[in-house]
Amino acid sequence: MPSTGERTGAATARLIMEAGVLLPRVDDDLPWGNACRRTPHYLEVQRATCYGRMGLGREAGALWSQVLGELPETARRDRGVYLARQATAAATVRDPDQAVELAREAAEIAVDTGSARMRRELRALQRAMRPWHDAPIGRGLAEVLASADERG
Repeated sequence: MPSTGERTGAATARLIMEAGVLLPRVDDDLPWGNACRRTPHYLEVQRATCYGRMGLGREAGALWSQVLGELPETARRDRGVYLARQATAAATVRDPDQAVELAREAAEIAVDTGSARMRRELRALQRAMRPWHDAPIGRGLAEVLASADERG
C-alpha cells in the first residue's frame, strides 16, 4: 500500500495538472489575480511548494532547482523565497549542509529586500533544522539567521 505522502503527492500532481488546463481562462486585471499568468513556471512553483509542505523533500528540491535555474534576475524576492523553501526541502531529506548553503543566499536577499514572506520561510527552515541545532551545522544556520535578523 502506498504511503500517505505518495497518495497525497499523486493527488496534488493531478490537481495541479487540472489547474494548468484552467490557467489560460484567467482574465483578471488585479495584479494579485493574474500572478499565474505573469509568473514563469507558476505551476512548478505551486507543485514544489505543495511537495515541500507534504514532506516530499526530494521531489520539492528537484523542482526548486528547475525553477531557480530559469528564474529571471528581476525576480529577486521570489528567488529568496524559493531558495528558503529549497533549503527546507534539503533539511527534510537530511542534507543540512545544502540547507545552510541555500539559506546563506536567501538570508542575504531577505536583508536586501526586507521581505517578510522570506523571513517566514527562513523560520520554517529553522524548524526543519532542529535535529541539528546542537551540531556545528545547526549553529552555522543560527549565525546566518541571526546575522540576517540583526541587519534586517
